Amino acid sequence: MTLPAAAAEALQRFTAAGGWEQRARLLMQWGERLEPLDDRERNEANRVQGCESQVWLTGTQRDGFWYYRAASEARLLRGLLALLIERVNGLSAEELATLDLTQWFTDLGLARQLSPSRSNGLMAVLRRMRALSEQG
Repeated sequence: MTLPAAAAEALQRFTAAGGWEQRARLLMQWGERLEPLDDRERNEANRVQGCESQVWLTGTQRDGFWYYRAASEARLLRGLLALLIERVNGLSAEELATLDLTQWFTDLGLARQLSPSRSNGLMAVLRRMRALSEQG
C-alpha cells in the first residue's frame, strides 16, 4: 500500500528526528495541524469509546475514499491522532480494514513510547474509523 503524501512527509520527518525528545516536540507540533472540530461536532455520538482521554472523531466519504477529523484535549494524543489521520485520509474502506497501526507507529519511531492505554486508545480510534467506513 502506497503512503499518502502527508504520511510520507511525517515518516521522513519522524525518522530524521534524533531521539525521543525531538520526536516528542515534533509530535506536539503535528497535533497543531489537526483541523479543529466545532462544539456541535464534539458530541456524544462522535465520542470514541475506549480512550482514557476524550476523543471525538468525524468521517466523511468522497468518491469512495475516507477523510477523518478528530479532536482531543490531551496534547500528546492530538499529535498521535494527527499522525493517524495523515496515514488514513484518502484510503478506501478496504485499505483502512488492512492498515497495521502498530507498524505505522513503529515506522515513525514512536511505538516504544506508547503506553498500553495510549495504544488501546489509538486502536479504539482506528476501530471507530473502520466502523464509520463500513456504514458508509
